[in-house]
Amino acid sequence: MTSGPLTIMIGADTYPPDINGAAQFGHRLAVAMKERGHAVHVVAANPDDAKSETHEVEGGIVEHRLISHHAPTHPYIRICTPWGIWREVGRILDEVKPDVVHVQCHYIVGRVLVLQAKRRRIRLIATNHFMPENLDPFLPFPKWFNDAFAKFSWGDMRRILERAQVVTTPTPIAAKAMKEAGHFRKPVIPISNGIELADYEPNPDEVISKNPDEMRIFFAGRLAIEKNIDVLIEALSQLPSHLNNVVLEIAGTGEILETLQAKAVECGVEDRVRFLGYVSDEELREGYLRANVFCQPGTAELQSLVTLEAMSASRPLVLANALALPHLVEEGKNGFLFEPGNSTELAEKLAYILELPKPERKAMGAYSHEMVKKHAAKKTWDIFESLYTSSEKYYEFVLGQNQK
Repeated sequence: MTSGPLTIMIGADTYPPDINGAAQFGHRLAVAMKERGHAVHVVAANPDDAKSETHEVEGGIVEHRLISHHAPTHPYIRICTPWGIWREVGRILDEVKPDVVHVQCHYIVGRVLVLQAKRRRIRLIATNHFMPENLDPFLPFPKWFNDAFAKFSWGDMRRILERAQVVTTPTPIAAKAMKEAGHFRKPVIPISNGIELADYEPNPDEVISKNPDEMRIFFAGRLAIEKNIDVLIEALSQLPSHLNNVVLEIAGTGEILETLQAKAVECGVEDRVRFLGYVSDEELREGYLRANVFCQPGTAELQSLVTLEAMSASRPLVLANALALPHLVEEGKNGFLFEPGNSTELAEKLAYILELPKPERKAMGAYSHEMVKKHAAKKTWDIFESLYTSSEKYYEFVLGQNQK
């Protein structure tokens, strides 16, 4: 706990209305710190074609929206240029005089905030939500160029983020990647993105409206190449014939919607794939609670907030055996992993769970709920709040690593 209210500045290269895990985390962090009595300022790209502007939102959070431009290789992300925001960021820091700056990425907004805050000797915390390889689908260049860019980006990440007093990332696997691929010299502390368990838990005697003759697989997230939703649609078509009452609900929007709709037609399951589009928080919660199993086939997840949400809703899981997803599954206890891209194996794992007697499937969901408790948001907010004034918890982590 801190001795008094702080002025906290959060720097985000992606922030709502963007729809992705990093944007969600930045917003949840801002709201949590405001609720704890701190003054919270957010520095992020302006989502509109407008100049830099400042306004107050959500009961007192101050947003400093910077002049931005549409990213030519992405359907909705807007980017700033370092030269376009350099003076503006310096002016904001001089006016706000934050006690701490917490950046969420090393690219443009994060980079400029780090460099400008360092000049002013402001305490810096850096969290990395990004893997350079995630950019591959949006770079219209040959593989050799993308590989070279990823290598450069890892080094650039280290050069920028290691200027902070503390560097964090959501999972131990991501921390390992930053050490091995990014050659970070400073230990990176894994701190979960956190989840509000009560937001997704079913209420006593709650009845969720659904067709009792149907069973449901649920996916939530951005409709993007790296999510491998096409593999999930293929798996649906490969389920045994006696499971033809299984439908796939897909919540989210994104750049490959039409491609996925065509995939459903190609696989002959267009009548069993339901694209829900953008859903509200309440609709998302109902989607989890309607589901018999949650599936995340993506291969670029640093933590997967939607999987944590599904676990909070006590759902069994089938996840790709990739990056940070394996630590969310205990094989056979709360779900299964499958080889990324292998729709046949995915279909087998989904069928196993769907064919279980209801009490056994419910027991798997309960195990998910028990596992997710260590990701409770309060613990995450407590750690960051402590790091904003002291590196004590960071040194405790480093000491623990050295003793292993």
